[in-house]
Amino acid sequence: MSDLYLSHIRNWFWKSPPAEWLMKGAREVLIGTLQQGPIPKHVAFEMDGNRRFAKNHKIETIEGHHLGFEALARVLEICYKCGVKVVTVYAFSIENFNRPRGEVKGLMAMAKVKLEQLVQHGELLDRYGACIRVLGERDLIPDDVLPFVDRAVEMTKHNKDAVLNICFPYTSRAEMTSAIKATVDEFTSPSRPSNPPFSQSRITQKIRSKYSKGAESLDSIREASPDAGAESDLDDSMSSSTALDPESPPLQSTMARSRRLPNPENITADTINSHTYTAECPPLDIFIRTSNVTRLSDFMLWQCHENTHIFFLKCFWPEFDLWHFVPVLLEWQWRQKKLLEKDSSRK
Repeated sequence: MSDLYLSHIRNWFWKSPPAEWLMKGAREVLIGTLQQGPIPKHVAFEMDGNRRFAKNHKIETIEGHHLGFEALARVLEICYKCGVKVVTVYAFSIENFNRPRGEVKGLMAMAKVKLEQLVQHGELLDRYGACIRVLGERDLIPDDVLPFVDRAVEMTKHNKDAVLNICFPYTSRAEMTSAIKATVDEFTSPSRPSNPPFSQSRITQKIRSKYSKGAESLDSIREASPDAGAESDLDDSMSSSTALDPESPPLQSTMARSRRLPNPENITADTINSHTYTAECPPLDIFIRTSNVTRLSDFMLWQCHENTHIFFLKCFWPEFDLWHFVPVLLEWQWRQKKLLEKDSSRK
C-alpha cells in the first residue's frame, strides 16, 4: 500500500464530521492551556519542504506548494488564537528566481490566486485583526503580480491587532544592504533645525511688527531732519537687519550650523534596525524551519538575536500543524521560565 494511498485514508478520516468535532474540541482545550503561560509576540516560519513533500507523495510540485499554503492558513489561526501578534513567513527568496522557469511562473500564478483569496475570503485576518505587509524587493515583483500585492495590503490596512509579514521576494542580505544604505543616507544628509531662527515667516513677522510700531515716529523724524530724504535709502536697505532681534546669532553662522552632518559615532545597532523591514515589529522570539534542514538560508539573519529561540523540525511544511507547534511553544515557555528564575536569582 503506497504512502499516497495511506495519506488519503488519513485525510479522509480526520476530515470526517466526528473526527473534526473531536479535534476541534481538543485544539480549543490545548490552546486555552497554552495561553496560561507566556506567549511569544513574534514568530517566524521558514516554510521549507513543499517540493520534497510533493516528490515523496508523487504529486506535482505546484500541488505541494498549494498544500503548503493550506498549512499556512492553519498555522496563522493557531498563532493568532494563542495570542501571537506578528507572524513572519518566508514566501519567496530572491534566489528562487534561479529555479526552473516553469516552477517560477507557477509560483507567481499561485501567489496571485492566494493573495486574491486572502482578500476575498479574509475572514481569518479580519477575525483576529491582522494586516498584511509584504516585505522584500518590490522592484523584483512581476508587473502582473504587483496589483494583487497592493490590493492585499490595502484591503487589510485597517486591521491593527496583529500582523502577517510576507517576505516576497526577500533575502536577509538584501534587507541589510537596504538598511545600511538608508543609514548612510541619513548620516550624510544635513540635518535641518526643527525651528530655524531665520525662517521667512519670522523675518516677515518681525519687519511688519517693527514697521507698525515705528511708522509714526519715523515720519516725524523725517519731517524734522533735513537729511531725512538722503538717509531714507540707507534706512530702507537696512530695514531687514534692524527688524531682527539684535541678540539673535548671525545668519551666516546659523546656516552653517544647520548644514552640519549627524555624528557617525552615534550609529548603533538600533540605528540600523530602524531601517530594516521589520523595524515596527517586536523582537523575534521564535524561529521555526521545517524539513530537517539546520540552516537559516538567508532569512531573518539580522532579527535572530541572542534571545531568539531557533527550532529545526523534521516534518515538511505541508505537514505542519498544531501538534508540531505545541512542543515548540512549550519548550519556549520553559526556557522563558528558566530565564526569569536566572534573572531573579541575580537580583
